[in-house]
Amino acid sequence: MRNPFQPGDIQVYSFVVGPQDFAVLNGKLIQPVLSTFALGQALEWASRQFVELMLEAGEAGIGTMLTIKHRAPAFEGETVEIQAIFERLEGAELTCHVQAYVGERLLATGRTGQRIVDAGKLQARFQELRQKL
Repeated sequence: MRNPFQPGDIQVYSFVVGPQDFAVLNGKLIQPVLSTFALGQALEWASRQFVELMLEAGEAGIGTMLTIKHRAPAFEGETVEIQAIFERLEGAELTCHVQAYVGERLLATGRTGQRIVDAGKLQARFQELRQKL
């Protein structure tokens, strides 16, 4: 693992809200707005951009934590910008503060955690757990 980052460094990810992002549960449209589920996925992806630049050969990243405070809606056709802010790296665990906006409207704040691990050991652990099913 390499770490070219400092606390406060930012990665940005943006996307346009579409029907695939709406709040749908069990096939039923709940609200035609950005769902918390889709928002969480985007928040994690934004912070994953740090991990992608930290990985070395034979390493993998895996999510460990996601918290979201969903504050406002985002509507179809609006562009959501997510900022992942590097908080700290403790051992191999990266923690980021994340925030999402449409223009100046704050949609959400939260935190993500991701760990960088040996890819072979991770796959072996997955296989071990699958065999127990």
